[in-house]
Amino acid sequence: MNHSLGLIIESLVAVLLVLTIGYCMLLNSRLKRLKADEHSLKAVIAELITATEIAERAIGGLKLAVRDVNDNLGNQLAAATQMSDQLRKQLAESDGVVRRLSRIASAARPITSPDAVPEPAAAPASAAMAEPVRVSGAKAVAAAAQAFSERRRTGGLAA
Repeated sequence: MNHSLGLIIESLVAVLLVLTIGYCMLLNSRLKRLKADEHSLKAVIAELITATEIAERAIGGLKLAVRDVNDNLGNQLAAATQMSDQLRKQLAESDGVVRRLSRIASAARPITSPDAVPEPAAAPASAAMAEPVRVSGAKAVAAAAQAFSERRRTGGLAA
């Protein structure tokens, strides 16, 4: 029995040693996979770092572009506002010029008034009275000169 007890113990130790070797092989394969995953993870981390650096440079470039665009838009907006004001002033001046020109044109046109034409029953009909009364050339020139002098007084340009 003593001999068989030693054999059983030796067999049990041998079985445990075989199980330990099998478990070590399993751990070795898991460690190999972990090492392979570690290398791929390092590669992914390196790619992420590179992508982050590129993105940071792109963001810096975009910030510069935004500043430039903001400056340009500010300058263009100021120029557009100035031009709008200038156009508004020119339109006001042109309205004044049109009014003066219309006054000059109306002064040069023949004036037909109901007072100038006598009624046929009240006065004898004459050929000169039946036609509309025309303003003389001297009166037209005087009216044009007066409109011109008004324009000069208001600070406008001479027509």
